[in-house]
Amino acid sequence: VKAPSDKLNIAGVGVGGMGKNNIRHCADAGENIVALCDVDYDYAGDVFKQYPKAPTYKDFRVMLEKQKDIDAVVIATPDHNHAVVAMAAMQLGKGVYVQKPLTRTPWEARMLTEAARKYKVATQMGNQGHSGEGVRLISEWIWAGAIGEIREVHAFTNRPLWVQGVYRPHEKPDIPDTLSWDLWLGPSPYRPYHPAYVPWSWRGWWDFGCGALGDMACHVLDPVFTALKLGYPTSVDASSPRIYVERGMVKETMDETAPVSSVINYNFPARENMPPVTIRWFDGGLMPPRPDELEPGRRMGNGSSGVIFIGSKGKLMCGTYGRNPRIIPETKMKEYKRPAKTIPRSPGIHEEWIAACKKNDPSATTTHFGYSGPLTETMLLGNVAVRMHDKHIALEYDGETGKITNVPEANDLLNFKYREGWSL
Repeated sequence: VKAPSDKLNIAGVGVGGMGKNNIRHCADAGENIVALCDVDYDYAGDVFKQYPKAPTYKDFRVMLEKQKDIDAVVIATPDHNHAVVAMAAMQLGKGVYVQKPLTRTPWEARMLTEAARKYKVATQMGNQGHSGEGVRLISEWIWAGAIGEIREVHAFTNRPLWVQGVYRPHEKPDIPDTLSWDLWLGPSPYRPYHPAYVPWSWRGWWDFGCGALGDMACHVLDPVFTALKLGYPTSVDASSPRIYVERGMVKETMDETAPVSSVINYNFPARENMPPVTIRWFDGGLMPPRPDELEPGRRMGNGSSGVIFIGSKGKLMCGTYGRNPRIIPETKMKEYKRPAKTIPRSPGIHEEWIAACKKNDPSATTTHFGYSGPLTETMLLGNVAVRMHDKHIALEYDGETGKITNVPEANDLLNFKYREGWSL
């Protein structure tokens, strides 16, 4: 890794969507963009034009093999490719910035957590709210006892904004000339190309994404994990609607996608000086009970998503990313004497990572894989519970071994069988 006085040579993998913003932040910080990789040259075309000196690739493996000048890699592919790209880069000693969710499965999250520890590279997950003021204020207030002991938390989102609860399309349109469909699939099982997956709606399909939970929980639950000092849960259970479609004489369940909505309960043991706590997650427009303390007409969270911490002495509410934290009702917020700001503030999520790469200091980022890996692993256990909903039982989890102990077949959903030619 180069000395702090030098510019970082950064490559981007998956730059047509959110990746273009990550690359722009790095370029605006004065770093070199030295390589760009995307499986769809049309989708990423505008980004390629912005950095004409950067060679372009479709296969990240070719890029990493060919270009020896790369110091760090920004990864913003669909979820199912996060782990394989990040692992390949870390094994070469390169810092990695991976868009949220860190991985598509709990097992992959654990593998990246262990790899970051092994290879001692600078890592960061792209849950940008973690660098914001809200997460820090919430933690400082809760640690100062603002609402007493917290034994229950409600979190919610209006996502998905894409189609879920549908069955696989049977049409087989032609693959666009600019798209490498096989590379887009990566380690996931082969299926024919369809625009129902690319370029945007992949998030709802279990083979490629993690549904509303994977999209938003890294943002919504981040302040909860930080403020409540959470580790792995002891159990997870879920409920969701099951939608069926009549196809001839067969009732076909739509189980290849995440459901249209779900409720997930995570149970955590006591930690340090904090009691056991249950986190209740609501998505698809479902909402938790409205707090009695909330004034009539006042929205919960920021309207589309948010968190309500339920304490023994009161309630605290915030929006996505922990933004605009408020003790409710507002009269209590105005009376509250805020504690001193004791948590170091962040220069920004990209800036943290760039500085950590230059200093070769894996601990210098605040959402490094040692934090974001367990967060992602825990969060995605909720999807396993959703998919095991018909068992009518809470899944008991051993965080030390990363195994579900009471429903052995549920462990099959902690990861998926990679296609031939792909591995971590």
